[in-house]
Amino acid sequence: MTISGPSGIPRPPGRQPRIWGKVPQQNKNFTGREDLLDKLHTGVTSEVTAVVPHALHGFGGVGKTHVAIEYAHRFRHEYDLVWWIPADQPILVRSSLAALAPHLGVASSATMGVEEASRAVLDALRRGEPYSRWLLVFDNAEQPEDINEIVPRGPGHVLITSRNHAWQGVVDTLPVDVFTRAESIAFLSKRVPRSTTPDDRNRLAEQLGDLPLALEQAGALQTETGMSVGQYLHLLEEQTVQLLDANKASDYPLSMTAAWSLSVSQLKSKLPEAVKLLRCCAFFGPDPIPRDVFGILPEELVPESRLGPLLADPILLSKAIRELGRYALVRIDSENRTIQVHRLIQALLRDELSDEEHVSFRREVHLLLAAATPGLPDDNGSWPRYGELLSHVRPSKVEESRDPRIRRFALDVVRYLYSSGGYQSAVDLVGSFIRRWREDSGPDDQNVLSAQRHLGIVLREFGDYRASFELNRDTLARMRAVLGPDHEETLLLVNSHGADMRMRGDFAAALEHDRESLRRHEEVFGPDHRRTLRAMNNLSVDYMLLGDYRQAFELQKVLYTKQHSSVSRSSSLVMLASRNGLARIVRLRGDYSEACDLGEDAYEFGVQELGPDHPWTLRVAKDLSIAKRRAGLVDEAFEIAQRTYERQDRIFGRDHHDTLAAALCLANAQRTRGEIAAALELLRDTAARYPRRYGDEHPFTFGCDMNLALLLRVNGEIEEANRLDLRSLEGFDRTLGREHHYSLTCAINLASDLAARGEVPRARELGQETLGQLRELLGVDHPLTLAGANNLVIDLRAEGAEEEAALLEADTFERYQRVLGNDHPDTKVALLGERLDFDFDPPAL
Repeated sequence: MTISGPSGIPRPPGRQPRIWGKVPQQNKNFTGREDLLDKLHTGVTSEVTAVVPHALHGFGGVGKTHVAIEYAHRFRHEYDLVWWIPADQPILVRSSLAALAPHLGVASSATMGVEEASRAVLDALRRGEPYSRWLLVFDNAEQPEDINEIVPRGPGHVLITSRNHAWQGVVDTLPVDVFTRAESIAFLSKRVPRSTTPDDRNRLAEQLGDLPLALEQAGALQTETGMSVGQYLHLLEEQTVQLLDANKASDYPLSMTAAWSLSVSQLKSKLPEAVKLLRCCAFFGPDPIPRDVFGILPEELVPESRLGPLLADPILLSKAIRELGRYALVRIDSENRTIQVHRLIQALLRDELSDEEHVSFRREVHLLLAAATPGLPDDNGSWPRYGELLSHVRPSKVEESRDPRIRRFALDVVRYLYSSGGYQSAVDLVGSFIRRWREDSGPDDQNVLSAQRHLGIVLREFGDYRASFELNRDTLARMRAVLGPDHEETLLLVNSHGADMRMRGDFAAALEHDRESLRRHEEVFGPDHRRTLRAMNNLSVDYMLLGDYRQAFELQKVLYTKQHSSVSRSSSLVMLASRNGLARIVRLRGDYSEACDLGEDAYEFGVQELGPDHPWTLRVAKDLSIAKRRAGLVDEAFEIAQRTYERQDRIFGRDHHDTLAAALCLANAQRTRGEIAAALELLRDTAARYPRRYGDEHPFTFGCDMNLALLLRVNGEIEEANRLDLRSLEGFDRTLGREHHYSLTCAINLASDLAARGEVPRARELGQETLGQLRELLGVDHPLTLAGANNLVIDLRAEGAEEEAALLEADTFERYQRVLGNDHPDTKVALLGERLDFDFDPPAL
């Protein structure tokens, strides 16, 4: 057990914490440990060691958890918040932390995803807001490196129970040993019948090795059955040889093993169904098992189930669970509707079973987990249940199953993880599945191929689009050969692979790929199926990237209508992407005010359904900032951009593609506000990162350099700006062609560079050519077209073409007033006779 944090001011003993979360019930039979508790509390409250972690460690069964429980209850008056966190699986610690979010005034994991909710909780704890006097208990944390980085350092205290002596090298430690004989006898005096004598209790403690867990089990058995100590010791002796012959773990004392075996033996004679249930529980994880997992199985699974008859009889099932609790073999949490078996008991239960029984009970657990799955893992409404089941996936060795139903369940868990933003956990889990399934079933197994498809998605979300492209390319070729071109899995990967092409900058190739994908989806699934709609969305993104905003807009309108119909099965995640897609294409068409309205609606939907820190909510926020900036709402745009960039940086780091896009958005907002120095500093750093993420020839790299060139010119570095713009335009011409939105934007800025260098004829010539292309591509009223016209007016006047300039000026100003209004910043700049600049904002791909 580890404690960290400064001491609090003593509080009245009767005071209760405002938040008391999942702390197990205080053991009425808790005995002894006074010296240990005093040392622990002294260490916490000492001015010298208040911020130094203190560790209690020892082997399983010595009562570390009970000491933590007693400490939490005994000193709870010193805290405003006390929270219990099962920590035996590091993957679940963040889930337990995330459950604290609503109590700290931050969004819950159901809306923002587990990893981000836990980060928000840790941040609030470290700041001491809203509570500075808190106690967190991390129970059964085995590896320091697994959780040390997520142990909050702040004004509160942290306790960690562990069997691992490695904590000695990390923190100050206090060893926990078995009871002293006096403590054992005192404990048994409370736990066993009063008819026992001091000598009986001494003999019992001797035979059980003073191990608290073994003493508790023995006491429970005698209390329930009325068995005398003599009878107990006689049976213990009879069971010893059998248990010694078993393949016993070296760190489990004989006495405890024997006590457990006796408890099970007695229960078996009383209610054999309870023992069968207990053995099944041994193959779940050691964390609480949702009571609802033991529901009535689907009819087709009943013949395969060892527990079928028990599960079909709710009265008998309830009785079995109650008996397990009475014999101290499980912990029942009625409030949270869970049952929990101690890890030591689980291990002992597994040890006494044959290999064949291992396989049978493990399969039972797999069937129960699969039956309890709510389905639709990308639907945020099902995420809480997936979170409860997650802790039992690895301990039950789901990866060992060859049953396609169980493997589908396993992949649904992976999909839940990355849909909710848990990318790292998803990578780790699906990687373990792929390795095992390849070994068991070969590389052509459908589940192996499907797992690789999920891995490709997560790699792309991580920003490793090169690895995603190669993996998906190879997997797709194998799927087509093994499963066929129109198989469901093949088409799912076809749809996903188009995103790989977009990430590589192969926009034209992605368009052709996604056209064929949509055609095949319509043939196989029908025009209104949710998978077909996803293919349609991808095709719309392709048209948008290639500057065909008319086609993109038409597809997005159809998509929005279908996905928001009453019969649609689209998840909140998909609908959010659709809403944002429509808002984005409306903005690109030049309808900035309408884009703001649509973007606000999408962002509110994202915050409500997924949370403010979900990756897709942040993408929507970034696009909303762009729309507001284009609409002239500069301060609002800046606030959103700054908040979004900070969150992206915290979640993914500076080199992630979403963070890079958010950095460009923020730098553009800073420039618009006149914060040139800050924008230039941010953009120089970002421009150095873009080639490392996308490569030197990616259109987004050229776009970032174009933004940097704009800032350099504004900052007076005209020659460097001209060089960058020229190189960017040449790059756009190579990759996209001149008649593309990005290329023409860069051409406008390059013309301004030329004018600043005094090369007015070249600026005017480039401006005239660009204006004609803009009118053809975007129309005469698009704001980018008007910017090109405004700049050309200035260049015409500089060359003495006053009449031509006046005609173009009158037409341009009339359109500015009609399209953007007199109060828009672009209109004001144009009326002042100054040049306009346009920048680049990369869309989500």
